Amino acid sequence: MEVDPKGVLSEENLVTPENVDGFVTATYAALGNDHYDAPFSLWPYGNVRSDDAYKGGSGTNDIQPFHFFEISSNIRTDFGELDRLWYNFYVGISRANKAINALNQLEDTEYRAKESRLGEMYFIRGHFYFMLKILFNRVPYVTDETPVDAYGSISNTDLTNQELWEAIASDFEYAAEHLPDNQMQAGRVTKYGAYGYLAKVRLYQAYEQDANYNVTQINQQTLQKVIDATNEILGAYALESDFAYNFLPESYENGVESVFAIQYSDNDGTLYGRLNYGDVLSTPQGLGCCDFHKPSQNLVNAFKTSADGLPLFDTYNDADLDYNQLSSYTVDPRLYHTVAIPGLPYKYNPDYIYEESWNRSPATYGYFASLKENVAPDCGCFVNIDPFYGNSKNRIVIRYADILLMRAEAYIELGQYTEALPLINEVRTRAAASTTLTGDYTTNNLIATYQDGVNCTWTQDFARQALRWERRLEFAMEGSRFFDLVRWGTVAQTMNAYYAEEKTKRAYYTEANFDAHKEEYCPIPLAQINFSQGLYQQNTGY
Repeated sequence: MEVDPKGVLSEENLVTPENVDGFVTATYAALGNDHYDAPFSLWPYGNVRSDDAYKGGSGTNDIQPFHFFEISSNIRTDFGELDRLWYNFYVGISRANKAINALNQLEDTEYRAKESRLGEMYFIRGHFYFMLKILFNRVPYVTDETPVDAYGSISNTDLTNQELWEAIASDFEYAAEHLPDNQMQAGRVTKYGAYGYLAKVRLYQAYEQDANYNVTQINQQTLQKVIDATNEILGAYALESDFAYNFLPESYENGVESVFAIQYSDNDGTLYGRLNYGDVLSTPQGLGCCDFHKPSQNLVNAFKTSADGLPLFDTYNDADLDYNQLSSYTVDPRLYHTVAIPGLPYKYNPDYIYEESWNRSPATYGYFASLKENVAPDCGCFVNIDPFYGNSKNRIVIRYADILLMRAEAYIELGQYTEALPLINEVRTRAAASTTLTGDYTTNNLIATYQDGVNCTWTQDFARQALRWERRLEFAMEGSRFFDLVRWGTVAQTMNAYYAEEKTKRAYYTEANFDAHKEEYCPIPLAQINFSQGLYQQNTGY
C-alpha cells in the first residue's frame, strides 16, 4: 500500500498548449452524452407534454413517467428520468467550467486559439443552463469562478428569476464577443450561433413571471435586445430552399439554415459511432423499435388550411384529418416533412411505404409517426444498436427560421407588428416551395402568405396569433412547443382545452388535467434536494 504508482496524470500535465484541447473536446462531447430516457432533444418535455405529441411505445406503462407528463397527472419528485437529466446537464456545465479554468491558465501567445475556445466553452455552458432553466426554472448557478468547497452552499434560489436569465445571457454575450464568424471545423460554434442563442434567452427573459408563473409583463427593453441580437445574424444564414433539407443526413448536414447543431457520427472507430441516442426510441416499430414520440391528431389537424391557403385558427380541430381521405383536404406542405402517414413513402423513399402495421400500439396512440429526427432505413447512417436503431444525423438546435420568427415575435410585442409581416411570410413562402421531395405523391398542398387588406387584417392581435401558429407548424416535434406555451402564459388554457377534446378520443386521457401555477415546470429532483441536504427548494406546488 506504500508503493508509489509508476505513472500519475495530473491536471497540471494536461494544462499545456498541446493538451488543453482535450478539455474542450470533452465539453463538446457532453452535448451528445444523453440517453433515450434522458434525451437532450427534450421530446418528452417539449412535445409529449404539449398538444403536439403522444408518448407512444408499448402502452402507458412504457417509461411511465413520460406518460404522466403527457396527461399532467401524478408528476412526482422522485422520477429517475428527471434526476438523470439534471445530472447530465451539470456534467456538461462542469466540463465547460474545467475547460475555462484550463484555458485561462495559458497565455494568448502560447495558445493562439484561446479566445475562440473560451467563447465556445461559455456558449456550451449557456446552452446547458438554458435547458435547465426552461425545465426546472430555479437551478443552482455554478461557474468556473465558484470554489469547489462552496458548491455545498449554493442554493437553487440564490438568484432571482431575472438574475438567472441575466447570468445565462452573459455567457452568450461573452461567446458572441470572442467567437469568429467562421470555424474551420464543422460543428464548432461561431459568433452567429452565440447571437442566435442570446436572442432566444432574451426572448424568454422578456416574458416576466411572478412566483406562480403568471406572465406579469413583457419587458420592452429586453425585447429590443432580441432585435439587436438577431440584427447580427441577418444575411449570414438563409432558409433552405426546401424545408425537408433541414432533416436529412450526410450531405445536407450543416447547411445554410443550420446556425447551431449537435454533431453525430458513424463508422468513426468506436463500437457503434457517435449516434443520437436521445432519439432512438422514435423509430417506427416496423423498422425495428420502439415507436415512441408520435404526432398527435391535434397537431395533424393544425396543418389543414382554408380555401385561401391560411390556417384554420378557430376550426382546425372541429373534425379530424382522415389520412385515408387526404385528397379531400388542403394542407400546409410541412405536414409531409413532419408526420409519417400510412400509405405514403417514409422519408421520401418509395421503396419504404409507411404502413399501419408499422405501429406498435395503434389502439392507444394512433397511426402517425415522427419524421424529422428519423432517417430512411437504407441510409448508411441508420445503425442497429439492438434492440434499438439509431442514426448519426445531426440535430439542429437553432435554425435560421427560428431567428426570423423570434425577431417577428419581438416586433409584434413591441407594437411594431407590420415589421413582423415580411418575416413570417418569408417562412411561409419557403414552406410553400417545400415540395421538391414530395411532389410525386402530394397534390393537396395549399399555403399562402398573409396579405394585409386582402386575405387578413394585420392587427397586433392577428399578427400574434399568426406568429404563434407559425412557430407550432415550423418547429413541430422539435422540442419547443410546451416551452413556447409557458413563455406566452397560455399553457394551462391550451392544454386543458386539448385534454377536453382528447378525452373523447383516447381513454387514457380521462384523468388528464393541467394544474396551473405548478406544472409549468418540472419538480426539482428529490435526489438533488437530498444531496444538497435540504438546501435546494422545491418548485411551487410539488
